[in-house]
Amino acid sequence: MNNSSHYAVIMAGGIGSRFWPMSRTSYPKQFIDFLGVGKTLLQLTFERLKNIVPENHIFIVTNSEYETLVKTQLPTLNNEQILLEPSRKNTAPCIAYATYKISLLNKNACVLIAPSDHLILKETVFCEMAKKAMNYCNKNQSLLTFGITPTRPDTGYGYIQFDDKDSSYSSEIKKVKTFTEKPNLELAKVFIENGDFVWNSGMFIWNVQTVISALEKYMPELANQFNEHLPSFLENEKEAIASIYHECKSISIDYGIMEKADNVFVISADIGWSDLGTWGSIYTHLPHDENKNALISKKILLYESTNCIVNIPKNKLCVIQGLDNYIVVDTKEVLLICKKDDEQKIKDFVNDIKLKKWDKYL
Repeated sequence: MNNSSHYAVIMAGGIGSRFWPMSRTSYPKQFIDFLGVGKTLLQLTFERLKNIVPENHIFIVTNSEYETLVKTQLPTLNNEQILLEPSRKNTAPCIAYATYKISLLNKNACVLIAPSDHLILKETVFCEMAKKAMNYCNKNQSLLTFGITPTRPDTGYGYIQFDDKDSSYSSEIKKVKTFTEKPNLELAKVFIENGDFVWNSGMFIWNVQTVISALEKYMPELANQFNEHLPSFLENEKEAIASIYHECKSISIDYGIMEKADNVFVISADIGWSDLGTWGSIYTHLPHDENKNALISKKILLYESTNCIVNIPKNKLCVIQGLDNYIVVDTKEVLLICKKDDEQKIKDFVNDIKLKKWDKYL
């Protein structure tokens, strides 16, 4: 099977609340050039996937309010390649929507699922890995997930344990034994020492018929909703999706299928991966000055300050004295100053702002 049956889906509907105040509900992180390279995270993901599948086989699943943003940043897409969700229901409905849509176009399609906001530095390795995985899934009814070779006992990622003794499938593709959500530091250290754990990247590859079978077995309500409305997709897709999303539950694909299925496999490698989930993860991928500060603007003067990440509008001068290990983010309407070690509290800050009904700042 050649790449005419290979497709890719980019999940781009999140709001990126941990990157507030740069990432806002109206303009979330996947549409922002966080790395200062002249391209947004969505654009970088799209360009990466063009090396694996034909450009007209790449679909973007996003919230309906981001349709204009997607079209502006990826102008070569046609309307059929942009799948608009009426509400946010986590990854299982998102992936099901793309799966059933692509199955109507090609019942033999093999699909790569990727989030829109990941950084992959070793793109050549990733592309080789993805092509091997797609070739494998062309021939096997497997749900394949991408694992990342861990470089440290990180508590911010989920972990996948694979069967290291069973080599009957492939030297690179292993049967999955367990999924573990973000562990504490001691458990993460044990995982690294064991050597049979990898980070869960949230990227997947499978044949559409394989994942539809899994949906029917493990998430029958969602599968029935799509099967019921599938005939009307060709006539009025928007109305059909509105009906499905009104009824379906918000649930992740990991919890809905991957942690239950018995045909789950993992292919892993070091691809220079980060999910860019926090300001701290951005900090590690930016150049640092002699005091280990990462500055996302040229008009910043720091004195007696170390280990900080500072993001300031280009037309603003910023002078900081005496900070160590802080996040400083200034926008037109909001200033955030937060300890880097406490960046998980940014979600709490956002919730407090919601409680005060200051939604215009979100």
